[in-house]
Amino acid sequence: MKVTFEKYNPSWENQFESIKNELEENIGFLNPQIEHIGSTSVKGLSAKPIIDIMIGVKDESELDQIPPLLQGKSYVYYEKYNEDMPYRRFFIKLINAPQQLGFPEIIHQDDDIPDELHNHTLRITHIHTIPISSEHWTRHIAFRDYIRTHPEVREEYQQLKERLSTMEWGNGNDYNEGKDPFIKREEQNAIRWYLHHQTT
Repeated sequence: MKVTFEKYNPSWENQFESIKNELEENIGFLNPQIEHIGSTSVKGLSAKPIIDIMIGVKDESELDQIPPLLQGKSYVYYEKYNEDMPYRRFFIKLINAPQQLGFPEIIHQDDDIPDELHNHTLRITHIHTIPISSEHWTRHIAFRDYIRTHPEVREEYQQLKERLSTMEWGNGNDYNEGKDPFIKREEQNAIRWYLHHQTT
C-alpha cells in the first residue's frame, strides 16, 4: 500500500473542534484536556486526513472509564494494545458505526485486526487517552509545538513524508517505522526545548 497525503487543509481544525465537542458531551464530567496533535494540527504540513486527538485524564485510574463512555459512538476500541501500552487507551472513529461496516466495537487482546480496518479512508480520527502526568503526554505536546514553531524542522518532516509516500508499505505501522528515526531524534530536541520554555 501507498500512504496518500493531502496538502494542509484549514478544515482539519474545524473537524477537531467538532470531534472535541462530541467527546466533551460524553466524557466532559471527567474534566479531560483534549488536544489536537499529529500532522493535521500543524499549519502548512501535509498529512493523511485523519485527525489525531489526545485526551488527557488526571491519572491512570481514569483510563478505563473512557471505553464504555465511547461505546455506540462510531468508535472502535483497541483493547488489544493495552498490554503493550498500559498507559494509553486507543480508539479510532469510523465514518459509520462499526457494526454497519462489519467491524466489532472492541478489538480484544487475542483478536486479529480485520484487514479492512487498516483502510484509512474509513477513519475519521485516532484517539489516544493518556494521563496528563505521563511522559508520553509531554512528548506529544512538545513535538507538536516544536514542529509548529521551527519551520526548518517542519520542512524536513514534510520532505521525509513526501519521500515515504512514494514507497510501498505493508500497512500503516510499517510506514510509521519509516518515520521513526526522524521522530525519535526530533522528539528529544522538542522535549528539551519544551521543558526549557516551561521553566522560563
